Amino acid sequence: MKSSKKVKLILVLSIVLLLLFISISIYTSYIRIKSTVEESIANQSVDAAKSIAASFDVETYKQFLQKPEKNEQYWELREYLNDAREKLGAHYVYTLKVDNPKLSRAMIMGMPKNGPIEYPIGIVCTVPEKQVKIAYYEGKTYVTGQIEDHQLGVNYISVGAPIKDETGKIIGYIGIDIGIDQLNAISAKVLENNIFILLFSGIFVVIIIATFFFMQHWYRKEIQKEVEETEDTYQAEIKTLIASVSSLRHDFANHVQVLHGLLLLDKSQQALEYLSTLSKEIHNIQSINLNIKHPGLSVLLQTKKLSAQNQQIDMCISVSDDSFDQIKTTDLIKLLSNLLDNAIDASKELPEDQRKISIHCQACGSQYIFKITNTGPKILNKDKIFKQGYSTKREENDKKIRGQGLFIVKDIVDKYNGKVKISSNETETSFFVEIPFK
Repeated sequence: MKSSKKVKLILVLSIVLLLLFISISIYTSYIRIKSTVEESIANQSVDAAKSIAASFDVETYKQFLQKPEKNEQYWELREYLNDAREKLGAHYVYTLKVDNPKLSRAMIMGMPKNGPIEYPIGIVCTVPEKQVKIAYYEGKTYVTGQIEDHQLGVNYISVGAPIKDETGKIIGYIGIDIGIDQLNAISAKVLENNIFILLFSGIFVVIIIATFFFMQHWYRKEIQKEVEETEDTYQAEIKTLIASVSSLRHDFANHVQVLHGLLLLDKSQQALEYLSTLSKEIHNIQSINLNIKHPGLSVLLQTKKLSAQNQQIDMCISVSDDSFDQIKTTDLIKLLSNLLDNAIDASKELPEDQRKISIHCQACGSQYIFKITNTGPKILNKDKIFKQGYSTKREENDKKIRGQGLFIVKDIVDKYNGKVKISSNETETSFFVEIPFK
């Protein structure tokens, strides 16, 4: 029940995070596009203001400035500015008088005659002081941020470009106001045209998150698989060790009974001879302790040697002074465990005095070399023994799955780009494995 609740909680949180990331991605794209549109329109408006200023009738405007009233020059210039406003689709197009660094005054508003609103000559303009200073001190073009006109209830951005006479003197400014509604309409059109990009951004976020969860799930599965394989390998070795100990215990009980019987029959000489034989066996068991750096390899080989002794197999072990740390411990154990199990099974088919196995584990240059040699029958069909399910062993009553050991060996060797070779005749078989490493 608790596990189910945790899964539901994780699922809900994942969905919430997914929606949050998608929303952030779309919102960020929207802000970026809107900002780009505003900047683009502002730049276009600046270019338009420069163009109007360059073609403006400077002489007529000078005459108007000498006597600023609604005279012939005023109406001529007003009609020109209104025509420019209509062509641009701007909110306002007008001339500015900038004679101090704090505020500016609108002189001629480009509006049609008999319009709904009449603007007096010299009305204070809403251009912020920051942009007025740029015009007054530097004589450069300016672009404002969003301006709120509370009187008219509209928002707009304003741009300006200087009007210069034939001597290069600035006699005024051309101002253009672009309504925010116009900007929003253009932004909406751009967003509509770029909706695919926004959707792609959202889908891209979904793909990233889905990939993350997929990789996490895959990684957990791989870890779980490795843990299970490791458990299976070590449990098999533990079972072998327990079986060997049980066998020793059983043999010990038999030896005690034999000695007890000899002593009861007052055959002390035979008892001493029997003890001498046991002493040699005990010495052989004590010699199992191997001086190997790799702990997992040491445990494996000691377990296998004990198992071999219990089955009257003479096992010779040679391991070089190396930690064998360039191959995963689980892979090393599975590789040698399966090869040794095959070697033990093959040797058991011979009489006790012919059962022999030799193990060589060496690190040579940039590769590990493992050689397992055992006495036993010749292997036929050497090209098939690494196939999954193929086995040279007879079917047994325990219905044990056969043909997996050498398939696992080949799989591990391929994993490390190594090689495995077989040499087999009527008396012995050798498996030769090379594992390269950097």
